Amino acid sequence: MIFAALLFFLLCRASVAQFPPIGIIDFYGMRTITERQVRQALQIKEGDTLSRQPKDARRRLEALPGVVEARLNFVCCDNGKAILYVGVREKGTPATEFRSAPDGTVRLPRDVVQAGEEFQKALTKAIEKGDSDEDQSRGYAMAHDPAVRAVQATFITFAARDLSLLQSVLQRAADPRQRALAAQILSYAGNKRTVVTDLVEGMSDPSAETRNNSMRSLWLMAKFAQQAPEANIQIPMEPFIAMLNSIEWTDRNKASLALLELTGKRDPAILAMLRAEAFLSLVEMARWKSPGHAYSGFVLLGRVGGLAEDEIQAAWDGGYRETLIRKVMEKAKSN
Repeated sequence: MIFAALLFFLLCRASVAQFPPIGIIDFYGMRTITERQVRQALQIKEGDTLSRQPKDARRRLEALPGVVEARLNFVCCDNGKAILYVGVREKGTPATEFRSAPDGTVRLPRDVVQAGEEFQKALTKAIEKGDSDEDQSRGYAMAHDPAVRAVQATFITFAARDLSLLQSVLQRAADPRQRALAAQILSYAGNKRTVVTDLVEGMSDPSAETRNNSMRSLWLMAKFAQQAPEANIQIPMEPFIAMLNSIEWTDRNKASLALLELTGKRDPAILAMLRAEAFLSLVEMARWKSPGHAYSGFVLLGRVGGLAEDEIQAAWDGGYRETLIRKVMEKAKSN
């Protein structure tokens, strides 16, 4: 599931008809309305194959009592079938706020834009072949697929040659696709400390794709920082906590992955913040049916509940997810 969100954005630019049949439907954001109500309004079920953009489904969801806004996110793939994530935000729950869209005329060089297009084509072909593995050990992604990896190798060159321009594009370019590509390439910078602030700012971008790429870059850097403390890469955790409550699935997905790395030392203040601000979001994410998407939320919930790492992993490996989730919920009620 490494490239799931990246492929999500590629397919969103194409036709929904390219998605395989839906194998999983999962939900988030429900606080007072029930899954049954949401399913009745959705009028999409497991096994369906979509032939058009489901705009009517979103309108029906937003007509439910107490629902302010809704999102449908299609992700590929679990056992060859699509996953549909249905998110709602109810009245009384805070909206995640993003900065206004920039309107600057700064643009990336043509060779960088072309490399981005080549990456998208190569990535789609790689995933169609079932090759989604990548090496993340250096704080950036290098795919197993040779065509994808060849394009990513050019990103290292661009990050060195155009660092200040990439930072400027991420902050000020009017074109959201250019901002998203800049955020992706910035993870390939030689001195990662110089781009942390830019990528954290990218997390507040109005474009979901730009936020996704900014958080993915920070996640890869956070993984690297755990293995190379001498690099002294400091990544703030608070912005990721806010993203766990976002109505956009990609925000939640990347935030949970980053926090999985960043909370390894179990800072009590951060765990307390997670408990206070995102507890219910972690519960619903831990229950997602796709293991690749549920794992980070599940581990974070266990850490928030004060459980040992071996207990969390044993519950996961043994298939006792719900038992551990209920244990943490009962513990939270008693505190």
